[in-house]
Amino acid sequence: MSAKINIRHMEGVTVLEVSGRIVLGEGGIVFRDSFQDVLKAGTQKVVVDLGGVTYMDSSGLGELTNAYTSAKARGCDVKLARLTRKLDDLMQITKLATVFDIYSDEVEAVASFSSYQPAVA
Repeated sequence: MSAKINIRHMEGVTVLEVSGRIVLGEGGIVFRDSFQDVLKAGTQKVVVDLGGVTYMDSSGLGELTNAYTSAKARGCDVKLARLTRKLDDLMQITKLATVFDIYSDEVEAVASFSSYQPAVA
């Protein structure tokens, strides 16, 4: 199953609820296109909920990292929520856990923006 993205808004934060596989090919493209659409809309606060992701390969990890870099370049802050154990292990092994703000649930991630100050691009 390829990636599916459900985009919704909570308390001024755009939430991308991702499910399926983020891999080389269609899954990675779906994620990239959805994330770029959110950035084009001028969003400044994004939570990527990865609780429904069943698998992510190195290409998918690259898409996630590229999304983060693109967001930061536009002054947008990105936080991750609900990583599966496998994704959390992957983030620890690659040291990306030191780059991303990671939260155990979506509500906590959204609430973390309450003292949010936009990054200067």
